Amino acid sequence: MEYAQAGIRVNAVSPAGIQTPMVDRFAGVGETEVKSNFAQMHPIGRLGTPEEVANAVVWLCSSQSSFVTGQALGVDGGWTAQ
Repeated sequence: MEYAQAGIRVNAVSPAGIQTPMVDRFAGVGETEVKSNFAQMHPIGRLGTPEEVANAVVWLCSSQSSFVTGQALGVDGGWTAQ
């Protein structure tokens, strides 16, 4: 909040399960039972994509979010809402 009046916005992006190489190392490459179970833990029923997280970051960096500061944006398929 101490930087808001200087036009500096501070936000965080908080993803949940995102289909990345790290998830592949944990749950196996391709469609696996572990990934399916993990996906079903998200209310949206699937893992997210890196592009979906990137889109949220791009939006936060754009003038369209100029009134947003001090927020943690959950890009998590509803994980934190359950």
